[in-house]
Amino acid sequence: MAVYLAWSPTAVPDDVLGPWTEVRAIADGLALLQSDADLSRVYHELKWALPEGTALFVAPLTERPKLKGLPAGTTTWLRDRIADRDQ
Repeated sequence: MAVYLAWSPTAVPDDVLGPWTEVRAIADGLALLQSDADLSRVYHELKWALPEGTALFVAPLTERPKLKGLPAGTTTWLRDRIADRDQ
């Protein structure tokens, strides 16, 4: 299962329907998505769920990012889904 990082100036709703098992809002306009689908499908499903013309950025996370100041539990959520390459 992959983890994707999505950004849009329009918030990605936590309950948006798509080919993902979970959406986790982590900041204004920034969300993590867990999905078995490929990047293209995740991108297009999000694009179609947002208002037409809304900017959108979606990228797979292949390593756990360094982060600070995000909602409680974000690091644990990522740790549970993305293996540490140093181990």
